[in-house]
Amino acid sequence: MHITGSTRVFFVLGHPVAQVRAPEVFNPIFDAHGIDAALLPIQVTPAALPAFVQGSLQADNVGGLWVTIPHKAAILPLLSEVDAHGARAGAVNAVRRLADGTLAGALFDGLGFAAALDHLQVAVTGKRVLLVGTGGAGVAIAVALADRPLALLAVNDVQPARAEALVQRLATGAACPVQAQPVVDPASFDVVIHATPLGMKPDDPLPFDVARLSPGATVVDILMKPAGTPLRRACDAHGLAYHPGFEMLTQQVPAYLRYFGYGDVVDAMAGDLSQVRRNVRALA
Repeated sequence: MHITGSTRVFFVLGHPVAQVRAPEVFNPIFDAHGIDAALLPIQVTPAALPAFVQGSLQADNVGGLWVTIPHKAAILPLLSEVDAHGARAGAVNAVRRLADGTLAGALFDGLGFAAALDHLQVAVTGKRVLLVGTGGAGVAIAVALADRPLALLAVNDVQPARAEALVQRLATGAACPVQAQPVVDPASFDVVIHATPLGMKPDDPLPFDVARLSPGATVVDILMKPAGTPLRRACDAHGLAYHPGFEMLTQQVPAYLRYFGYGDVVDAMAGDLSQVRRNVRALA
């Protein structure tokens, strides 16, 4: 990477931050398109978050922030403007400075997931969909899917109160029925979305009983493990369609680029994300 005195700097903000892979996705894009910009990881404690955000974005050459755990929700009080998905989810993963000096945020996790479903040709219109896991990614996915005409969006979490709270948040304005499912049971669902950490370790238990799925069901995971997960192996053993989380990250790339002023790069890609897709798969 060639850093100059005029390089536009972006930060990935997290605590911890060693696990982030966004710099390995976006810096090659900047380089390939001749953009003098760099995305750098920076570790900021929760206590230091307000001072860092307000201070760093006063620098003229800091273009904005990618936001990851645990700051996606905590950063909201610092923002004067939040997009519709971020407001409903109560979290953002991108922050930029507006012309008047105030800060705006947006959430792309759910949009990326919904676009991934389209790319993978996983139909959800008129379908019964179960979301397992209502952490940060799960909430973002639920917010995006609630805009679609599903037959049903059911949500489950190991903390039932958290699933109930999400249903209440989505109750107004959803384009489909939304309900909590206290006991995780994938039977009768057309699409099951896995949004928990189970599978990060090879000996993790399954998040649900795959044998309960109907033969035509599809499982979509947010995890990106090239060697596979227990869930993937169980789906393969039962002959079920399974998709890992690579495409969810791939489909967020154009949204981030447009948000930070690089719409011309997205236009130059002309919808061809094949190189981005290869780069994303190479990360895991």
